[in-house]
Amino acid sequence: MTDVTGTWDSVVNSPMGEQKSTMTLNQEGDTVTGVNAGATGSADVQEGKVDGDTFTWKMDITVPMPMTLEGTATVEGDKMAGNIKAGAFGEMPFTATKTG
Repeated sequence: MTDVTGTWDSVVNSPMGEQKSTMTLNQEGDTVTGVNAGATGSADVQEGKVDGDTFTWKMDITVPMPMTLEGTATVEGDKMAGNIKAGAFGEMPFTATKTG
């Protein structure tokens, strides 16, 4: 099973440009918890799950407006790539690199 525990530098290509943040994740079994912190503040990783090489999670944000983000990424070693669903904004490309 893929283990996503660690620190990940991530980028979401949003309508507001590249949104860079750092995800700090802790995996126990197939359950993942953590925090994502960036220029717009921090959010808890909720409902994090790993199934094979797929990592899924949710985050409630307040900036630029209150909404729940839903992420899905394929993990290959120290890289992740996938999409973030953001309500009316639709899906946005997501990438991350493990740094610690």
